[in-house]
Amino acid sequence: MSSGRTRTWRPDWACPAGRIMAQQRHGGSDPTYRTDESGRIWRGIRTPEGTATLAVRPRPADGEIEAAAWGEGADWALESVPGLLGAHDDVSGFEPRHPVLAEAWRHHSTWRLGRSGLVMEALVPAIIEQKVTGKEAFAGFRALVHRFGERAPGPGHDLKLWVQPTPEQLRQIPSWEWLRLHIDPARSRTVVTVARVADALERAAGVPVNEADRRLRSQPGVGVWTSAEVRQRALGDADAVSFFDYHVAKDIGWALTGTPFTDEELEAYLEPWRPHRGRVQALVGLAGLHRPRRGARMSLPTHLPSSVPHS
Repeated sequence: MSSGRTRTWRPDWACPAGRIMAQQRHGGSDPTYRTDESGRIWRGIRTPEGTATLAVRPRPADGEIEAAAWGEGADWALESVPGLLGAHDDVSGFEPRHPVLAEAWRHHSTWRLGRSGLVMEALVPAIIEQKVTGKEAFAGFRALVHRFGERAPGPGHDLKLWVQPTPEQLRQIPSWEWLRLHIDPARSRTVVTVARVADALERAAGVPVNEADRRLRSQPGVGVWTSAEVRQRALGDADAVSFFDYHVAKDIGWALTGTPFTDEELEAYLEPWRPHRGRVQALVGLAGLHRPRRGARMSLPTHLPSSVPHS
């Protein structure tokens, strides 16, 4: 690596850094996230102290994680590495309670829920992902970052790694620019609304998860699904479930009972796993379990997005 601040961290478990950091990725072409040929993972981050490029290289043979960072936010980014890789995720008390989950846990017992500590970084893409196909959501986020973000510092620039726009930049994007990004008025309005109170929302990273949920959902356009997506990534909330997702309830029901669930059925079924309900969702996903997909794939709209029920 070229010159930058560095740290070596030795986790007290066999940390699968790549799988854990992938939680923070929004689609295969996320411009703020890269994995190079050596397996080093790169992120462009806007920290409270400024932009940063963070590079994380697992060294499993030594039981170590080697991290380097560049930019004004380098120290903050390095300090965040253990949390980002799941060091604060407490799995004690989790019981699979189901043969399918027990098998998934056997294969993924070292996986942890990481926390970035950055609320707006998780919130903006979550809003863009509301009520649209994943393909369209990822394309909209990528276009937003390329149009209004900035290149990450240090080697991130040459890697074409980007950092999300600032809240100030988000507030100033005119309505026609949002439409050019294929982000409809409902979602763009929500992004601009939360950008106006970004400082207050960032403080939600330091409060109990129930209070963070309340603060997030007090914002117009931020509902159960969006709050859960943010708490999973920014706070490492292992109890956050993506209710009202187009697939989650159906897939978990199919994986564990053979019958797709409604969201109401999923909520009742998961109650015995509290405060690890989100871990159940994660394990089903990590195991690649989902109901058979039938029918034609949803096509991208040519104008405004079609509805997929979550917010």
